[in-house]
Amino acid sequence: MTDNTIFSGIKSGMLYNYLVLVVGLFIMSFGVALSVISDLGTTPISCIPNVLKYALPLSLGMITIIFNFILILIQFVILRGDFDHKQWLQIIVTIIFGYFIDFSLYILNPIITPKTYLSQWIICIISTFIIAFGVYLEVKSDAIVLPGEGVILAVRYKTKRDFGKIKSIFDSSNVIIGAILSILLYSSFRGIGLGTIYAGIVVGYIVRGYSLFINRFILKK
Repeated sequence: MTDNTIFSGIKSGMLYNYLVLVVGLFIMSFGVALSVISDLGTTPISCIPNVLKYALPLSLGMITIIFNFILILIQFVILRGDFDHKQWLQIIVTIIFGYFIDFSLYILNPIITPKTYLSQWIICIISTFIIAFGVYLEVKSDAIVLPGEGVILAVRYKTKRDFGKIKSIFDSSNVIIGAILSILLYSSFRGIGLGTIYAGIVVGYIVRGYSLFINRFILKK
């Protein structure tokens, strides 16, 4: 095998990984859009942008991009010299994800309008399964993580603490900050609700369920 052949194989493998990542981002954005439409609250990582969208003259996608830029800077501050320059690619991933969210809302808003509390919950539940599949593809791509997960990994690297515990604290912090912002800005809960708590509990389990099912029945040799 020549060096050119090896290099081509590496490039094609990387291309596949990033293609899987982009597909995962689009699926995630579709799920986020559904959770927004349900009006019961989004996942913990999206709840702060979702709360702020009612107060700022920006789309949810744009607020998500700005919020994730802040998370990238937090990673840089935590890791300092240990920050891998490859992780600056999170900026590109974040921009793509933000535009995907706005595109998904543009497509879904005119055709999905929940009329009852039950229909809101049905949409919310469906959204968690879609988001979880997008997360599964993001992880499976082994390319670049989204900034939210990047912060968790940065803290784990520095503290050597358990990933699950750090994620729980991170998610809880997002929900608490989102709730405080909502009360301060609107004197009520807007953009955050029972759906946020539900998503925070179940999405991780659904991701693991997808992983077990796909590895056992689809990728099984």
